[in-house]
Amino acid sequence: MPKERTTQTEIGAYASTLLRKHFGKGPTSVFVTIKKPFVIIHFRGFLAPMEKILLRQNESKRVLETRDLLMNDLKAEIILELWKIAELDIKELYADWNLEKESGVIIGVTSEKISEEALKWPEEVDREAFTEAINEASIKAEKMPEETAAYWLNDRSILVRRSQILVEIEKELIKSGFIEPLKLAKRPLEQKVLKEVQLEAVLKRTISETFVDWNFDSDLGYIVFILDSPK
Repeated sequence: MPKERTTQTEIGAYASTLLRKHFGKGPTSVFVTIKKPFVIIHFRGFLAPMEKILLRQNESKRVLETRDLLMNDLKAEIILELWKIAELDIKELYADWNLEKESGVIIGVTSEKISEEALKWPEEVDREAFTEAINEASIKAEKMPEETAAYWLNDRSILVRRSQILVEIEKELIKSGFIEPLKLAKRPLEQKVLKEVQLEAVLKRTISETFVDWNFDSDLGYIVFILDSPK
């Protein structure tokens, strides 16, 4: 456990330095969760001065687009540094932001196999009902996923992986190069339908934040739910 805590601290420090270097301001706090094959870096208090000005001018899309472009450019560097710090063999990297709450996540997926035992759900939470609610939201926004897998990472975070969720018009937009506009349009839609399916009632917990991102080439979607502390 001490070694794991040290690794998480090192990754958190690296993430803070990375954001400060490339965005001009680092987060006020970083929380790192490692439950292989998943690595979640959740940061708060992250909004650069120039971004605040843009948000006051209702330019949130410009902020998100700039962040997405920069993160795409930094992916190789982040993957290399996570290997140097903790020998994490990251194969996929995702990111999403909550500008209103000044927070965000970076999601890393390693090459290791998923351990269902290590990601076991609490007995009091109905995993099947939760998965059904996720599928209901997916049908509203896109279509029924070919596969939906939900993982309980810890008492504060849940990760969902969906495959084969893109509809034909989205695939055509991707082929035509409209990747960033599609992502910017899908984010608020996903957030909206996920609120409509009453996930909190299933979890018996309050969801404080929801983050989404996709790998359009592989037709994969990831969701991370950050939960409030249990009462």
